[in-house]
Amino acid sequence: MTETSVLDAVSVVLFEPQDPINIGAVVRAMKNMGVRDLRLVNPVEYELNRIEQVAHNTRDVAERIRHFASLDEALADCVWVAGFSARRRAAKWARVEPRGAAERAIEHAADGTVAFLFGREDHGLPAEALDRTHAVVTIPTTEHASINLAQSVLIGLYELHLAAGDATRIRHGSNKPRKDAPPPTGEEWELFFKDAERALHAIDFLKTRNPEHVMRSMRSVFFRAEPNSRELTLQRAVFIEIMRTVERVERLTAARVREERERAS
Repeated sequence: MTETSVLDAVSVVLFEPQDPINIGAVVRAMKNMGVRDLRLVNPVEYELNRIEQVAHNTRDVAERIRHFASLDEALADCVWVAGFSARRRAAKWARVEPRGAAERAIEHAADGTVAFLFGREDHGLPAEALDRTHAVVTIPTTEHASINLAQSVLIGLYELHLAAGDATRIRHGSNKPRKDAPPPTGEEWELFFKDAERALHAIDFLKTRNPEHVMRSMRSVFFRAEPNSRELTLQRAVFIEIMRTVERVERLTAARVREERERAS
């Protein structure tokens, strides 16, 4: 079996980066800390030579950069995602500091790809992006909480490097008990939440409630529960069956109404 570094399971995802210089600085930070997989979601146009001017001797990382049209596509294969945000207001997201995020990332790396997600330079990560994270990372600072994108990446990866022991630590699995099935991927999570929301609409649960708030709460609850892929599939099947049941009832009701109208005519 081929041995790989635990850091090979880590991806850095930049959501709509706006400055090629910042992309280059992130590449340099990744090279420093032994992480090689960089994913860009709708980035600004840039030239590879420009990246290398900022980050010397990093072609092995820069040439691996992948572009994605949507965040869901970028996170589709990820089993755990940490989003970095300077937002301090109360919200229904599980919060953790960089060291805690790094430790949890190393644990989940035994099961598949984990991602550190960072937002735009001007506005950070929007709420709909944070909804796709299992934990929101806030870097402790003074009241002046503005940190450059590359600095945030470097801090996160530094803690990850420490948690891994070193950049050459070998992946032999974690010490936690193995589950019977692997954890859900990002794609499986999004399919689950889409069907869950459709089912809640079907039974009018969201008729007098804010769908965005309800679904955000559901994400928080299910992410904390950490179901494996098989358990999540079972839960999804419940919501799918709810929709089918509602459809059957609607068909029967429509048929009964037609029969009554025919008898009355």
